[in-house]
Amino acid sequence: MRHLPIAAIALLAPLGACTQNGPATTAPALIARPAPDDLVPRGIAYACENQKEVTVVYAKNRATVTFGNKTWRTEYQATADGFRYSDASVQWTGHDDLAALRENFGANRPLAFNCRPIRRTTST
Repeated sequence: MRHLPIAAIALLAPLGACTQNGPATTAPALIARPAPDDLVPRGIAYACENQKEVTVVYAKNRATVTFGNKTWRTEYQATADGFRYSDASVQWTGHDDLAALRENFGANRPLAFNCRPIRRTTST
């Protein structure tokens, strides 16, 4: 029986200590907005820049948008790209999983921006 040189054993020893730490972690599941004409109310909370939060309940071509102590009932507006819900005061717009709440008058000042979904607020 041949013996491996000590140098070879020293090189191979660290490989024996390698272990797999279980399954690879996956990215968090995307919280998708429901289709505008979905009849079942579905709520989603969004985390925005500057530690702001917007909560939206979508149903029947409407979105009830709550920010701070104000709530607006907005109507779906078809767009070529992304989504838009608006009323006389505000608009909730975005694309994919990025959204913004803006005033619907004057300079369209953003109230909350870079908003991303963080959790569902109603069961699916």
